[in-house]
Amino acid sequence: MAKAAVAVVHDKTNPLVEQYAQLFTHGLRTPVLRTPNEVGLDYEECWFPSADGVTLEAWYIPAEGSDKLLIANHPMPCNRYGFPGHLPPYNTMFGGFEVNFLPELKHLHDAGYNILTYDIRNHGRSGAGSGGLSGIGLLECRDVLGSMRYAQTRPDTKDMHLGLYSRCMGSNSTMVAVAMWPDAFASVEAAVFLQPAPGAMLVRAAATHFKLDADKTEQRVADRIYELSGFHLADLSPTPSAHAVTFPTLVAQLERDWLIDRNDIEEIYNHLDTVDKDLFWIPGSDQRFSGYNYFGQHPERLVGWFDTHMKA
Repeated sequence: MAKAAVAVVHDKTNPLVEQYAQLFTHGLRTPVLRTPNEVGLDYEECWFPSADGVTLEAWYIPAEGSDKLLIANHPMPCNRYGFPGHLPPYNTMFGGFEVNFLPELKHLHDAGYNILTYDIRNHGRSGAGSGGLSGIGLLECRDVLGSMRYAQTRPDTKDMHLGLYSRCMGSNSTMVAVAMWPDAFASVEAAVFLQPAPGAMLVRAAATHFKLDADKTEQRVADRIYELSGFHLADLSPTPSAHAVTFPTLVAQLERDWLIDRNDIEEIYNHLDTVDKDLFWIPGSDQRFSGYNYFGQHPERLVGWFDTHMKA
């Protein structure tokens, strides 16, 4: 009993174990600091229900004369604007710099795309859902389905050609949603998944980076996640759902990201059940969050994928 008690206390006081367990099960709500008009875009503040009724806050950015719509979502712990990593207390996390999605949204808009981008539950200004728990896709898939239903019933977007731009937790959520409700995604013409994130991969990579035993760290995080939420770490992954994706898909991943295992990313890519796919290794930094700024600075691959695969 004494050994068991020591083990429990150790798990809860191990900084990496507790930080990852808390982030994976409860996320982190960050402020929406910028709006599209900062990059010259007109937009509409809107909201819609997730499939289970959680209110999701969104921006609709119209592109005059276009019949193409992209639905964009975000990583954890970002929101539809990005991540305020240049400000305390967030500047102690993920590299200490700001992630700003607005430049890439402008590139996409100027290329002729209407955009619907929203805050996932428990993030940004969206409502709290699922008792405040995160599932890194297992619960947030309901938000992806809600965004599809909204786009397909909104009078000015319901007949548009549709593409998906999903990042990290958003990628996980999208793959899970497609696997659970394939008919709802039958009209999707193309997708980009930026840095999808199997939970166990992130834990093991972090443990290796900090010279910890990867197996023991993974088990401790898994135990703590189960204690906090009832979820199993092994289930917090998009890989089992990737086979349901049959539309043209670009997977993009920062190549030097120390929070990944290349084999895990390639496994997701290989599971996609479409012959029209590509895996783009983003050059540059080893800081994962710099990958979220890449397409804002180098939009060619992102815009080009949608231009190639979406009907005019």
